Amino acid sequence: MLTYRQPGTVLTDHLFAVPLDHGRPDGEQIDVFAREVVAADRAEADLPWLLFLQGGPGFGAQRPQGRESWLDRALDDYRVLLLDQRGTGRSTPATRQTLAGLRSAKAQAHYLTHFRADSIVLDAELIRRELTGGAPWSVLGQSFGGFCTVTYLSFAPYGIREAFIAGGLPGLSVTADDVYRQTYRTVAGKNAVHYERYPGDVVQAALVAQYLAGHDVRLPDGAPLSVQAFQALGNILGMSTGSHALHYLLEDPFAGDELSDAFLYGVHARVSFAAAPMYALLHEPCYAQGSATRWSAQRIRAEFAEFDSDPVLDADPGTTPLLFTGEMIYPSMIDADPALRPLREAADLLAERDDWPPLYDPSRLAANEVPVAAAVYYDDMYVDREFSMRTASAIGGLRTWVTSEYEHDGLRVGSGAVLGRLIDMCRGRA
Repeated sequence: MLTYRQPGTVLTDHLFAVPLDHGRPDGEQIDVFAREVVAADRAEADLPWLLFLQGGPGFGAQRPQGRESWLDRALDDYRVLLLDQRGTGRSTPATRQTLAGLRSAKAQAHYLTHFRADSIVLDAELIRRELTGGAPWSVLGQSFGGFCTVTYLSFAPYGIREAFIAGGLPGLSVTADDVYRQTYRTVAGKNAVHYERYPGDVVQAALVAQYLAGHDVRLPDGAPLSVQAFQALGNILGMSTGSHALHYLLEDPFAGDELSDAFLYGVHARVSFAAAPMYALLHEPCYAQGSATRWSAQRIRAEFAEFDSDPVLDADPGTTPLLFTGEMIYPSMIDADPALRPLREAADLLAERDDWPPLYDPSRLAANEVPVAAAVYYDDMYVDREFSMRTASAIGGLRTWVTSEYEHDGLRVGSGAVLGRLIDMCRGRA
């Protein structure tokens, strides 16, 4: 273990060996990294643990810099564990380089089936017993981390003292198709809000799309920038500053008669999966229970003609708005991205798998006795409010706070207010 200091905090790095397949505890082992954070003036205190489950899937936990964001509020009460969920951050990676060592695409796909919420929860349980001596801990789940928290409440509620969920109540029985039918409608609404705020972007987006349709444009990593790839920039529209970030990217995209380097580097930073390949590979599987997803986002897109770019390409710029897409993964993304392209066959196999095990236990959740508080963001673009509210009513004792004050990143941008409200709700103070 390595211990070091930042302003106001003491941090300790931990590395845990866990089974790749928890059904075979004596089989292949992988490493899971976690970073302990405690307030500097309470470093020796006997504080309760708070496990943080990051959004994703496929992203490592935040890299803290002192007492920032929600962490500032958490450190008043807890010793915090920032978990790099298996395959992410400093945990044993799952990337094109590491998966290349497996003998076939079938082996790669099988390996990746062990990186969903059920395995993450079992990792957490092994870690909890090692760190706390068996005492239950508190859990904070953000977005996909909330999905993991509901899985935790389903299969190992004895490990949780109290649970806080921010923008992460999943539909318990919804399919990926259900999710995307709702999400496309929500994303269309976010586009409308964006263009109302920045009407000049209708022309700018159309000009870029028309240029891309007529030219072979490459991003800095060599990936082709198609119109559909350009539309994927809409994934940021559900964040608190996403509309503004998109506007500034579109503000001056050309250098003379071609797209500028600054624009292409800006787009690359938003659409590349090099930093989180599992986000693309496991995004649809994180919804799968007992049925295949079959590239759901691509199939369901055909039901929403407003996302078709052809009318924009055939019209004068500014007459027809180009709709940006949201948190959808398409096969073309796998084909285009150098970080994903070698894994296309494995991705297809994951999309066709039809025997995914359940991630939630409705009967156990109905009988839940763990205090749970959940923030549901009214206009959440990533986790549908209607599905979240159905789940909230299906979990015993869960209290919800429905708010339009924040977007999906409320936990991060709320300066501790979101976590503080959830803590107060669990403890009967709100």
